[in-house]
Amino acid sequence: MDKDLIIDVKQTEVSIALLENHRLIELNREVNEGKNYSVGDVYLGKVKKILPSLNAAFVDIGDQRDAFVHYLDLGLNFKAFDYFTRQINVNRDFSTFFSSVKINEILEKEGKIEKFLSPGQPIIVQIVKEPISTKGSRLTAEISIAGRNMVLLPFADKVSISQKITSKDEKQRLERLVYSILPRNYGVIIRTAAEGKRAAVLDAELKSLIKKWEESWIKIAKSKATQLLFTENSRTTTILRDLLNDSFSNIYVNDEDVFNEVSEYVSTISPDQEKIVRLYKGNEPIFDHFEVSRQIKGSFGKIVSIKQGAYLIIEHTEALHVIDVNSGIRAKQKDQEGNSYDVNVAAADEIARQLRLRDMGGIVIIDFIDMDANEHKIKLYKHMMELMSSDRAKHTVLPLTRFGLMQITRQRVRPATEINTTEVCPTCNGTGKIGPTILIDETLERQLAYYVKEKNISSFVLKVSPILAAYLTKGFVSIKSKWTRKYHCKIKLVSESDYSILQTAWCTPDGESIDQD
Repeated sequence: MDKDLIIDVKQTEVSIALLENHRLIELNREVNEGKNYSVGDVYLGKVKKILPSLNAAFVDIGDQRDAFVHYLDLGLNFKAFDYFTRQINVNRDFSTFFSSVKINEILEKEGKIEKFLSPGQPIIVQIVKEPISTKGSRLTAEISIAGRNMVLLPFADKVSISQKITSKDEKQRLERLVYSILPRNYGVIIRTAAEGKRAAVLDAELKSLIKKWEESWIKIAKSKATQLLFTENSRTTTILRDLLNDSFSNIYVNDEDVFNEVSEYVSTISPDQEKIVRLYKGNEPIFDHFEVSRQIKGSFGKIVSIKQGAYLIIEHTEALHVIDVNSGIRAKQKDQEGNSYDVNVAAADEIARQLRLRDMGGIVIIDFIDMDANEHKIKLYKHMMELMSSDRAKHTVLPLTRFGLMQITRQRVRPATEINTTEVCPTCNGTGKIGPTILIDETLERQLAYYVKEKNISSFVLKVSPILAAYLTKGFVSIKSKWTRKYHCKIKLVSESDYSILQTAWCTPDGESIDQD
């Protein structure tokens, strides 16, 4: 199976699309503006309020909504973290102090949070769930720093190994190796990717993870105010860290700085695959070139087509997600039972993709088409289990109920991705009335003349819809060619599949919009 990662870098956000056999499977967006609270970020927070009835507390990490930490999320070694946070100061030798902290005082499992936390107390916390709806971030005080081959655990003293590594000899090798290079008061979880890795690779990664943790100490020592201590890698490198394997075919990036960042990261975690990172220099937008924009438009609506007329209806509520399977106008070539089973199997394929694509979490209820044969129900359940096995999020799939409903719970760590695929006409602004379509070239020429004569601009990028682009470039002597000769200017025509038929935008060669006074 070919896997391609398409990275679209814009001024305000970075969009990352994962394609499997050229089919959109995951879509992530990393906003560049404003303050974001992302899974894995580590903060020095302050306890705001204790909730004895819930055995939990609200913590201020700088967000408008207070974050939430439960007693069970404080971690077994919370006493060591708490002592370290309270006692560290600029006059101490940080490394000596860290290694001297006792970690044998384990937090009891059924304790009361008010015995360990009080309002105003500083606490080191890590986000495990991003803010969703009216809820603030969900926190843990058991800090973990993930790398490609291992996860570093401060104030721990154990080495755990992924159960997916089945070779006993390899487990023993990794355990001996990591114990030999692990400093005092650190623990490690060895990930599946570490299998077969050389000592030098693991040693280098361990040192980089320890460095990230130790660089936060000076911030804690200088000020106990609420602050971000360190963040996970960017969304791009985090996806690469968790997904990159031999099945990746290409990574395309349309920005040179991000290309260099990705190339450097890939060369660090998987030197043999550095050559698969490619800088995209095409004329059309990168998502249009790889048909990602088209797939987004067809995958994020309320109604999602499957095949042969069948479709899904996807509804989102505060409490759960509901998916209804419909056979539509599908031709019934078999008996009703066989037809229902075929539609349900095809729907299961698309539903498994939709869960990853939209990052739908919490409770998902699927209303499959009714089937009478228990054999078909069991086959459908097993098929869904197999499809969900490649999903990285924790999930549980329950068998079909007597009413044909399937229940899935899926780990929710960030809000579901929602993209509004409906459009308000930019020409009429929703009024339903526009100027004569036949005069669009005259309107554009009038704007061009103004920019050339009044603003002395001689080089343009004109963004238009694919239909309008074809109209402006048709013929041996196209309308665009006439304009460039008449006004002695350069015009680069860019076809934007997201644009409605008559939507246009004049830009500079650097991509900045030109506003008409």
